[in-house]
Parts: sequence; structure tokens; C-alpha cells
Amino acid sequence: MTLLLAYLLSVGGFASLSAGAVVWMCARPRSTAARRSLALVVVLYAAASTHVVPWFLSRPLVWGLRPFVAPALPGGSAAIVLLGAGSFTVHGPFQSLGLLDQNSAARVLEAAHVFHSFDPAWIISSGGAPPGLDLEPSAMTMCAALLGLGIPRERIMIESRARTTREEAVLIAPIVQSLRADRVVLVTTDIHMRRALAAFRAVGVDVVPASAANPLASATPLRALMPTTDGLRFTRDVVHEYAGLLEYAGRGWLRF
Repeated sequence: MTLLLAYLLSVGGFASLSAGAVVWMCARPRSTAARRSLALVVVLYAAASTHVVPWFLSRPLVWGLRPFVAPALPGGSAAIVLLGAGSFTVHGPFQSLGLLDQNSAARVLEAAHVFHSFDPAWIISSGGAPPGLDLEPSAMTMCAALLGLGIPRERIMIESRARTTREEAVLIAPIVQSLRADRVVLVTTDIHMRRALAAFRAVGVDVVPASAANPLASATPLRALMPTTDGLRFTRDVVHEYAGLLEYAGRGWLRF
């Protein structure tokens, strides 16, 4: 279901549905339903790719979240759980290179910021690779980015098997317990934070949220009213979160 939603809310999904409507019109040139279906596809995708639409839809997901402020927490050790979002792997003839997507990059920056608020601190970089694809796990790609930001390698732990938020919560829980840190700080993008918090609490891990601003959520006033690929990706992420909340709630994987 998640893969289907991701495809539908993409340029490929728009092209496929539009092509289907055009074929229908060619086969039934007098069909009013065929013409209306094409118009509906164009209008819906235009709205979905206009930044202001997903921005309004995302407000309930981020309501009540506050930026992480170090002085609000007394000193001590911390385990910082960094959840992966996505990455790409570029393969050359002799080497390959992992690259972060925008959401993962924003999360890495926030994790590095939180790291310097505690002494000592550990960062658990989490995220696997999609099955069947020759991709570097996002945990490894984020680890490389953390090193580039000056985080010592001995302070980074890798969890590279999880492919969902639920799997991350289940696999990270024993790692957090072994560190015996004074507190656990959860780093993810703001629209994902509500589901992530509830998923970790459902497995018995009490976490402090440190939300990274969604890089797709910002746009100039002009671009906010124009259909763009970033706007469509933003809509895809928001719809994914609502679908995830419904699925996790139905499976009993959430504790608010």
C-alpha cells in the first residue's frame, strides 16, 4: 500500500493516470466520463503539487511540537536516535557513493546539533535499504554525513536492518537500554515525529522529541502557489504519514 501511494503521488503516477484517461478518450471520443476523468486527474495533481495544499494538510501532524532547546534539559548523557528517511546510491565502475535525500540531510543536521548539547552522547544512526535494490543502507550514508560534521566515529552506532518506523523502534529499544543514558532524544522530521514518538513509546522507550524542519515545507510565496515537483513530494510525505498513523493504530503499534 505504501509503495502504491508513493507511486501514485509521483510524476510517474500522474503520467500513468493521464495516459489512461487519454486512451479512454481515444477509444470513446464521445464519452463525457472520459473527458471528466482527464480533467479530474489534472486538477487533483495540480492541487497536490501546489505547496500550500500539503502545508495546510500537515498542520495537525506538527501541532504542539516545539523546537529542541538544550537549556530546558539538565545536563547528563544522552542516546540520540536518528531515524533515516531516504538515500541514493550512485554506482561508478569501481566505487559507489551514498547520498542523502533532503529529509535525511535535515535530520542529520538536527542530530549533530543535539549531540553537542550533552556530554557524553551517542548517536544511533538507523535505517536499512529497500529489499531487492543495490543501495547503501541509509544508516551508513547518514553515518558518513555525521563524520563530515565532526561527530567522532566512536560515538556513532549503526542499526542498518530496519526498513520501517516500527522495525526501528523494536530494534533500537535494546540498544538504548544497553547504553544506560540519562535520556533518549528522538530525531526525525516534524511531520513524522508524532508517529515515531508513539511507536517508540509503544515498545517501552520514553523519548524526548527533537524535530528537524521538513525542507520541503519551505517555499517562497510565489512557489507556494505554483505546482512543483517538491510540492508533490511534500503531499506524498504528508499522505504517507496519515496512512502510517492509521495502519499503526490498527495494529496496536502506537502509544500516545
